[in-house]
Amino acid sequence: MLIKHFDLSIKIFLLTPPFTQLNTPYPATAYLKGFLNTKNINSFQADLGIEVTVSLFCKVGLQNLFAQIKKQKKEQSINTARIIFLQQDYVNTIDAVILFLQGKNPTLAHLICKRDFLPEAERFAQLDDLKWAFGNMGTQDKAKHLATMYLEDLSDLIKETVDEHFGFSRYAEKLGRSANSFNELYHALQQEFTYLDKILIDILQKKMEVVKPQLVAISVPFPGNLYTSLRCGQWIKKNYPSIKVAMGGGFANTELRSLSDARVFEFYDFITLDDGEAPIEILLQHVQGTKSINDLKRTFTLVDSKVTYINNTNCTDYKQGQVGTPDYSDLLLDKYISAIEVINPMHSLWSNGHWNKLTMAHGCYWGKCTFCDISLDYIKNYEPVTASLLCDRMEAMIMQTRQTGFHFVDEAAPPALMLALAVEIIKRKLILSWWANVRFEKSFTRDLCIILKASGCIAISGGLEVASDRLLELIQKGITVTQVAKVNKNFFDAGIMVHAYLMYGFPTQTAQETIDSLEIVRQLFEADILQSAFWHLFTMTAHSPVGLNPEKFGVRKISDAIGTFANNDIQHIDPTGAEHEIFSFGLKKSLHNYMHAACFDYPLQKWFDHKVPKTTIAYDYIVKAIENIDITSSNPNTKVVFLGTQPKTEIIIKSKKGNQWKLLSLTFETKKETINIKVDAIQGKWLANTLQSLAILNYKILTLQEVKADYENAGLENFELFWDNKPVNQLYKAGLLQL
Repeated sequence: MLIKHFDLSIKIFLLTPPFTQLNTPYPATAYLKGFLNTKNINSFQADLGIEVTVSLFCKVGLQNLFAQIKKQKKEQSINTARIIFLQQDYVNTIDAVILFLQGKNPTLAHLICKRDFLPEAERFAQLDDLKWAFGNMGTQDKAKHLATMYLEDLSDLIKETVDEHFGFSRYAEKLGRSANSFNELYHALQQEFTYLDKILIDILQKKMEVVKPQLVAISVPFPGNLYTSLRCGQWIKKNYPSIKVAMGGGFANTELRSLSDARVFEFYDFITLDDGEAPIEILLQHVQGTKSINDLKRTFTLVDSKVTYINNTNCTDYKQGQVGTPDYSDLLLDKYISAIEVINPMHSLWSNGHWNKLTMAHGCYWGKCTFCDISLDYIKNYEPVTASLLCDRMEAMIMQTRQTGFHFVDEAAPPALMLALAVEIIKRKLILSWWANVRFEKSFTRDLCIILKASGCIAISGGLEVASDRLLELIQKGITVTQVAKVNKNFFDAGIMVHAYLMYGFPTQTAQETIDSLEIVRQLFEADILQSAFWHLFTMTAHSPVGLNPEKFGVRKISDAIGTFANNDIQHIDPTGAEHEIFSFGLKKSLHNYMHAACFDYPLQKWFDHKVPKTTIAYDYIVKAIENIDITSSNPNTKVVFLGTQPKTEIIIKSKKGNQWKLLSLTFETKKETINIKVDAIQGKWLANTLQSLAILNYKILTLQEVKADYENAGLENFELFWDNKPVNQLYKAGLLQL
């Protein structure tokens, strides 16, 4: 039995259907469980994705799989035939490999890296230059990468033989993506269970026999979770007709806002939209008979056999300070699998290691990007959390999960709050690692990046989108290419990895702009201020400014028809832009090489099998951008902090042409180096005393104006000349920061 704990009075069963991530739980159910705890509502949660995975990828699971394949009379590819021929090698090695990827069998790495332990099929033919990739990364990561290829080979086998929709994170995604009609999904759900369906339902059945909740709440974050969520709902409604089933999550929030097909409610009783805390509380009260159907909040259900949307506006949503701390109890944290599919260190963060998920703020503080669904509540309603409350939640989650890694999943983390959080982490002396999604805005100065790194920030991801100033302005991103380059340089110098989300095919984008964007990306990688990236083809969505006003952006919808099921992606025609799809392969192939620090000298034409224009971007555009230092005047409200250890001081007598004067030598010991400066003795004494006041562990952080006032109160003159001169100006290396 896989259930670790249960409560006989459990009211709500929160489940995530297959598949999201193998390395860490998707956080939606943990967020809701944390909220329900504040209301003393007992709940149980499960990630059926990881449970199906470990049931399938084990010795018994593979034996059953190969036995099932043997019953078939299908024609097999050469790759499948090879895996079947080597089936005993897979059966004999699978348990050891899974234990290794779960972090329980680290010494197996040496065997895996010898390349004669694991059976190898087609995926291994695509291996990158392992000697280059892992020369500095070590045996463990190399072995993880090889073991990941081993699992991908088995995934290919499953897809070809027993379940064409299988995928580790995008199961049956094709059925769920922009399914304007429910027909195809409905037809698939009338068929007999697939091989994977049987494993899923067997696990679900065992859970339901023990938990026996009043309400099952299924989180569907992505199209790749939709089919399995429907299978779960279908089985529960058939076998437990008295238990109500609700569906919510990212897929519903974006795709199902105009739902009208009543057949969907053969699988769910309710579908909720947007923030789930208030809707699920009211829904439980309705199921228990204490609230009427008209009290429901942002909920679809059937009324007189018709799909009806009910939203009791008298019921307000909870503030972010009221929703509680995410609770990961019940989840099988020791079963998650760390994989490295792409060997790029930054890129691998999404699949390697456990990350506790948190948000710094609800919504997006920028909220202007024209390709984004900024009209929806989860983006437009911005509400930050205080740094102290965030740290409280982080400490509680570390105690519970025994994991010190955090991934902030904000639309864009606010720089001011990131600073406040960094200060709070350092003050509490917490040792942890974290990464977040940001906008590449000018707030990320050298000194801000340094303090973020000091607090444990290891990486950031952000939207460069189309690397063209014209299109960035059309997108209303609020950034420029030069600004992105400078910000990336600040992150890189601080030791923080950078991932960029890239876009092609934005309305009116020309072939020239696409190639120029690629050249910008090439130069960012060559300058080593971008470590990872991913190209996305622009999709026009119903709730974005482009989707709401396509004519303003020079495109037109192919159809105004609204489907009865999912409605988000809008097919459109861009009469003035390039034929965007033909650039897809070349953009991704070139990026793959750039992420491996390869082929920077290749002409851009080489990546494409069709003629492309020559770039108009100067070969040294990015280098010049990051070398050109902006001269800015000091802001008197700038915060000044000192992260370092107090210096050792010594009076030095200097003499020249019979004149003598005193200097103060200040020696700073950092973790990497020794830094020494010499300044006038009186000014130096003031500086040494001031550094004690500026120490970050002190309760109050001073502003530059307050520091200047203290300097002048000491009877000293020419503050700017002293403060901005070379000796003091270089003390950022020792931890003296202006923020």
